[in-house]
Amino acid sequence: MYVAVAGTIGAGKSTLTRLLADRYHLRPVFEAVDENPYLADFYADMRRWAFHSQMFFLATRLEQHLGEVNPGQRIIQDRTVDEDANVFARALFEDGMIDARDFEVYSRTYRAVRRALRVPDLMVYVHASLGTVKRHIAMRGRAFERDVPDAYLLRIGGLYARWAEAFDAAPLVVVDADRFDVVQRQSDREAVFDLLERSGLPAPVVR
Repeated sequence: MYVAVAGTIGAGKSTLTRLLADRYHLRPVFEAVDENPYLADFYADMRRWAFHSQMFFLATRLEQHLGEVNPGQRIIQDRTVDEDANVFARALFEDGMIDARDFEVYSRTYRAVRRALRVPDLMVYVHASLGTVKRHIAMRGRAFERDVPDAYLLRIGGLYARWAEAFDAAPLVVVDADRFDVVQRQSDREAVFDLLERSGLPAPVVR
């Protein structure tokens, strides 16, 4: 079983990944955000550091897949390479932060890498409005995220919605983070668990 959890910045996907990993005895594979040496520079000067940051995430995602996801038996992954390419890199290219030559290099690398990677058995898309995203960002307190422009967050959110609508490689379930507070409300957690089990996630094994 390989479950992937997708979602924009601050949607709550990492929190949901931890909850699902614990309940369903899945091994979590988290996005290497804090390891990215370009990320703070990227948020300060997107045009200068966008390509570097995206290539770091692409390389890290390949390492994670080949080392942990592809051979794993029960895996849950926080964000996928498809989101990197079809949401973040796409937005940066369309907005002129990555030029056409660099985007072609990135895209060719992504297409080559993608053929070697396992496809999820279930894709969980955490959808969140701008207000929810900003509240989550404030709560987790990463300094480099505090000044991310609303326009950028809205842009990424729009591309996520477009990507999720077109995604057909695996069953996709939408979890509405505006409706479900899986941190504060036990009833919301149980509702999300029930939704995912009805969508194909096997119920937890009793130990």
